[in-house]
Amino acid sequence: MPEEGRAISSDTLSPDAATQGALPDRLARAITLGGPIPLSQFMAAANAHYYATRDPLGATGDFVTAPEISQMFGELIGLALADSWDRAGRPDAAYVELGPGRGTLAADALRAMAKAQAMPPAHFVETSPVLRAAQAARLPGATWHDDLATLPDDVALLVVANEFFDALPIAQLVKGGDGWHERLVACQDTLFLPIAGKRVPDEIIPPSLADAPAGAIIETAPAAVTLIRALARRLVAQGGVAIIVDYGYEGPAIGDTLQAVRGHAAANPFDAPGEQDLTAHVDFATLKAAAEAEGATTWGPVDQGDLLLALGIDARAASLARRAPDRGDELAAARQRLVAPDQMGRLFKAVAIAAPGWPVPAGFA
Repeated sequence: MPEEGRAISSDTLSPDAATQGALPDRLARAITLGGPIPLSQFMAAANAHYYATRDPLGATGDFVTAPEISQMFGELIGLALADSWDRAGRPDAAYVELGPGRGTLAADALRAMAKAQAMPPAHFVETSPVLRAAQAARLPGATWHDDLATLPDDVALLVVANEFFDALPIAQLVKGGDGWHERLVACQDTLFLPIAGKRVPDEIIPPSLADAPAGAIIETAPAAVTLIRALARRLVAQGGVAIIVDYGYEGPAIGDTLQAVRGHAAANPFDAPGEQDLTAHVDFATLKAAAEAEGATTWGPVDQGDLLLALGIDARAASLARRAPDRGDELAAARQRLVAPDQMGRLFKAVAIAAPGWPVPAGFA
């Protein structure tokens, strides 16, 4: 059998490889032939297929995001970006969204930005053909990109990423009786299960976590770090600001945060790969450190509820209710869901990253 944990061809796991059968069958065949694969590769393959083949949002999908709950979320994020742009001297700029879902946030943000005389062209980093179609229906004038490499390089970037980093693949290290091991995914038929792979050097473990008990898990997110460093380099070189909203923590820390959701309910992350959304909590401290290593300035994390309150969600909800009194209860419920500590208000957090010299974004002071 080939070496344990060996990488397998991305073509084998591509969502375009329909002629090779369903993704679980393709994954099982690849693991049987090549041996267990890193958790990061399992997660990447599963989410690539998942997002390429469906619209996962809304009541008929698997989950709902803040922009789909209320227009207020996108409007306030857009106004925060416009305010930063204004205080930075109104440079030529582009609106950039990473993983823009159905385009709901972008439509709301750009509408609000236009009222503040900020009318940047929209650029979306999105690979799903299904979601690109939904985005095009809302914002047909947008430009789409597979990654950051083709974004404009001669203007400031006004960037938003909402529930984007949580879906990037993670690696896990598990503590065994003889030290730390990379977590791999093995299979029996199409039953997938995590196993401990080869031991990793003790030197890569943060000193504060080295004495964790057997069974402890540390998560890392190499894909997220690579992306945030590339984004930070762009901001430093071109000017601009990024607001990143997601659920997570300030690490490094012990804990297994890999989770799956299907039909608005929790599911086993190793069941039915490609048919459910796989996510992990975001380590905001690591993202900030990666951005700062490239010379960017960072703020946060702040709780989503505190951010939206600071940006004026109560005034916006009252304004909308005055214009449409029959929506008063709906608006109050949406406001509560977005900011209440026992709903999205505390679990979700935000960080801001900007070019040196750009002002502190509203809500992060």
